[in-house]
Amino acid sequence: MKRLLDIVWALMALVLLSPLLIAVVLLVVVFIGRPVFFTQQRPGLNGKPFTMIKFRSMTDKCDATGALLNDEERLTKFGSFLRASSLDELPEFINVLRGDMSVVGPRPLLTSYLPLYSERQMKRHEVRPGITGWAQVNGRNALDWEEKFELDVWYVENKSFLLDIKIICLTILTVLKREGISDDVSSTMTHFTGNKNEY
Repeated sequence: MKRLLDIVWALMALVLLSPLLIAVVLLVVVFIGRPVFFTQQRPGLNGKPFTMIKFRSMTDKCDATGALLNDEERLTKFGSFLRASSLDELPEFINVLRGDMSVVGPRPLLTSYLPLYSERQMKRHEVRPGITGWAQVNGRNALDWEEKFELDVWYVENKSFLLDIKIICLTILTVLKREGISDDVSSTMTHFTGNKNEY
């Protein structure tokens, strides 16, 4: 049932938002450049890797040695707007159609985090990752990693159709209010380096 609804919601979103998607594509080309999309391997259901698609928000600027500059220096003003408005996430509806993701579920994080999870935190991979999730409507990047993972696991243990509808509605409100876009340290979420407390 959830998979069928994901397909319906993703198709509706891609059709209804197609003028906006085209506009964002053109603006990314103008303000950031090509390629328009950012793709990266992320762990999906049961940790199986898939290629996640997002609109590009950072440039490829390098230092004198040819190494990429840090995220803060490469994140453009337009890229910041894309992230703050969550418009950079819209191409992930393609991932939903492919079956890589769900509309609602724990956010797909970096594959390098997999060995760092506790046994309980690994439960977040028992469902497909989502475009939005319980952690995103309860603090988003303002949460620390342990809080975020606990909310993800709570969703896995309590998932239901009504909960998904609630999360979608709360997501719309969160995006409109632009809450929890980044943490207090940087313009992007700090990297997970392991658990403060093992549990």
